[in-house]
Amino acid sequence: MAWNPDTYNKFKSERFAPFDDLISLIDTKPDLTVIDLGCGTGELTRKLADQLPNSQVLGIDSSSEMLNQAAAFSNDYVRFEQRAIEEQVKLNEKYDLVFSNAAIQWSDTHKELLPEIIAMLRPGGQLAVQIPDQTGNVLNQILDELVQEEIYKHALNSWRRVSPVLDIDEYAQILFENGSKDMTIYKKIYPLIVSNKEELYNWISGTALIPYLDRLDGEIKDSFIQEFKTRIDNRFTKVPVLYPFKRILMEAKF
Repeated sequence: MAWNPDTYNKFKSERFAPFDDLISLIDTKPDLTVIDLGCGTGELTRKLADQLPNSQVLGIDSSSEMLNQAAAFSNDYVRFEQRAIEEQVKLNEKYDLVFSNAAIQWSDTHKELLPEIIAMLRPGGQLAVQIPDQTGNVLNQILDELVQEEIYKHALNSWRRVSPVLDIDEYAQILFENGSKDMTIYKKIYPLIVSNKEELYNWISGTALIPYLDRLDGEIKDSFIQEFKTRIDNRFTKVPVLYPFKRILMEAKF
């Protein structure tokens, strides 16, 4: 899946806002070993490292396009490697803090993945994760309905990405079953306010829309984009538009 950092960063401040809430849940200690799962361009990984005195922070991401920008944020305390999250959890490396901001929603089977991520922690370690509530967000719902219509279903060879994101009660149960009795989990709306509906398309085109556009070409791709924009226009009737983007934040100590 080809990421475009420029498209992603069009809404940089809006995408970065949940990071500040997530980092506020972290116990600030010196000399930690830290991993950022799905570090993207590395900018927020560097901000994370700056909050943790004398800590060694590794950022991993599967996207070479994103990591091309990460070198600018490396220093003696921060380094980056290209690797998928699913590969990282198999390496049996241990950390004091496992951090992930808006990344593991791209990994499947959270009921299996999250325990593997928790196993990366040393005793006394902390987990901090933020993900979009994909099934609860309207643009994701419109997209999921569209790809199941016959014309696009056929063009996509019946491929459809079912969101792995769980309910917060399920995440709490997974954390508890894997050793945490001290946790914070909540869902929060981050309002995206845009002056025109085209911006809502631009917002999702930098994330959830990517794997579908990668699988479409020519006229059917143009038709898909236009139909998606039409449904956005029909769903949001007023401008400026308030889009209530929901995210899940969770923190747990083990």
